[in-house]
Amino acid sequence: MISPWMNEAAARAEKTLADHGIRFTIGGEPTFIPNDPQGPEWSYSAVGPTKLSYAKRFADELMKDRCAGAARFYCPGKLYPGETNPRWVVRLISNRDGSPVFSLPKRGKALTPSSLQDFADALAKELGVPSHWIGFTDPNGSGIEVLVMPLDHDGSIWRSARWPLPKGDRKLSTAEGPAGLRLPLHLMPEGLPRRVLCIDRQGGTISIFVPPLLQNAFLNLLGATERAAKSRGVADLEFHGYTPQDEEGKWSVLGLAADPGVLEINLPPCESWQAYAEWMEELFASGHRAGMRTWKESPWDHPQGSGGGNHLLWGGPSLEDHPFFTRPLWLANVLRYWQHHPSLAYLFTGCYVGASSQAPRPDESARDLYDIDMAYTFIETLSEGDHRSLINETLRHIQIDVTGNSHRSEISLDKFWNTAFPSGMLGLIEFRAIEALPKPEWSSAVALLWSCLASHLLENPPKRSLKRFSTKLHDEYFLPRRLWDDLEEIFADLEKAGYTLDRETYRAIWDWRFPVLLEWKSGRASLTVRKALESWPLLSETPVEGGSTSRFVDTSMQRLEFLTSPGFSSQYDIYVAGRPLPLAAQPDETSLAGLRYRRTNLYPSLHPGIPTQLPLAVTIVNRKNGRAVAEFVMGVDEIDFTPLDKPGLTALGGKPCRGGRRGDLTCDLRLA
Repeated sequence: MISPWMNEAAARAEKTLADHGIRFTIGGEPTFIPNDPQGPEWSYSAVGPTKLSYAKRFADELMKDRCAGAARFYCPGKLYPGETNPRWVVRLISNRDGSPVFSLPKRGKALTPSSLQDFADALAKELGVPSHWIGFTDPNGSGIEVLVMPLDHDGSIWRSARWPLPKGDRKLSTAEGPAGLRLPLHLMPEGLPRRVLCIDRQGGTISIFVPPLLQNAFLNLLGATERAAKSRGVADLEFHGYTPQDEEGKWSVLGLAADPGVLEINLPPCESWQAYAEWMEELFASGHRAGMRTWKESPWDHPQGSGGGNHLLWGGPSLEDHPFFTRPLWLANVLRYWQHHPSLAYLFTGCYVGASSQAPRPDESARDLYDIDMAYTFIETLSEGDHRSLINETLRHIQIDVTGNSHRSEISLDKFWNTAFPSGMLGLIEFRAIEALPKPEWSSAVALLWSCLASHLLENPPKRSLKRFSTKLHDEYFLPRRLWDDLEEIFADLEKAGYTLDRETYRAIWDWRFPVLLEWKSGRASLTVRKALESWPLLSETPVEGGSTSRFVDTSMQRLEFLTSPGFSSQYDIYVAGRPLPLAAQPDETSLAGLRYRRTNLYPSLHPGIPTQLPLAVTIVNRKNGRAVAEFVMGVDEIDFTPLDKPGLTALGGKPCRGGRRGDLTCDLRLA
């Protein structure tokens, strides 16, 4: 549900941009998983036996409402190093004016052995070419009919020819994928059209593989296919193949892509925050009907996001009308402000943060802070004009992870104007430190915060110097309390500029991200223990199945936050595993501490000889008499602390817990 305060804040942000003549687009990449995810495809693999069926089901639900009249295409996706086949993406192509792109009869005739040939002949007639179809066999399955015809478009009419291929060579390869990607095109003689139209029938479905075409020819083929299908009563038809660029600006294209562990939704660019919020509502509703959601649960942890993220992308309506190409100072303001506020990197992301995560901050990379500052200062001094190439060349070596990967960055510019790759010249700024959340209004609230900051920073540059957080970044700012305090500073900046955001919504997100594991109260004294963030270190290369190597991260460590009320420390002490836990007094008279402990020691991991530190006991002791007044234990298979009926079972008096560095708020229980 889109709240009034959201609309008011969005209107304020969009008016500011409009006053400066800026047209701004928002993109998104929310990720979904099944309600009951099973197998590697919903854990770490990009593809698997069920993911495509979920993608088609999700697409069909979208086509019942928001994407009614769309054409659905199963397309080849990216090929990543170490993967045998390209990943796939299901694209929904809709007309922006709401008119249908493609439609079929609601009811069709039952397919017979002659149905495929009848449909193929009708399609050739609609295209105005002879029916030069030849049959192929598919070694991957029996009962699959395949017809193939060379076909090309010269800009005005279609041309076809018969492929003089010996019958013994008329068979598809055994590779995975649709028939049109498994043709022996190397056997095609010179002089024939270089594109090939391929149709096949499997059971009650006819599939048509569309070769690479320009937009006008593509639309012509869709129209011919629609007429042929209606004339032959074909209601169950699907498209495979290539979709062209939207040269005429007619389309809205949504993608459902195979990604490791999740199904990723690639939204079309939204020209307003309102449009983005409406998409979130539609995606969550359609995903629910398709049996999918944006969060996961497990018996060994609290609910958390899908694991695939919900990245936000900023851009412009076109490369000719792009808001950041000619405003490098604005972009520098954004980069500086994000560096000043760790909550923007840590509060809305997943459980995995730090230098080896999927979205490290620039000051967590291998670059010195003065190098980062030098780059930002340089682009701030650029004169008027289009500086897309120089901005890219300056920042692409800064916005990286520790390995130099420009995609894995909190604010990634690898799709801004990266001339090394065609897909990198899109004018996009990608914010990757955002995880999928369980409610559409929460995802919309994060996007709204980002939009308000974009508008605010256009007129209100942050402090010029970057913040040197030093060890505090991975100590204090991994604790929920510190992150909320930092977000409060952001709220204050926005309120001074006239942007009013509802703290309760963001507090609910914060509560969900950092669940309470223990809560104790006696009179005015109270203790709250929450789950905190942890930075999991990268390990050395480890051989994996198939002969390749992989670099795992050590996920054995977890972090807790201990927050006590004013006056608690004058009455009570806290012991963890029998050891005193030092608390640091805060300006509001509360006390705070972090604690790292070893939850697992699965292979591979750092320090394999150090055992796990579960069960973990927390004992509250009366300072006057030294007696335990309450005791809680987290067992090996538990995710919360359970109170003991008889406190005082854990022997007290060990060495005080300590941090790895002087002044740390966080102690490490592994240290003696």
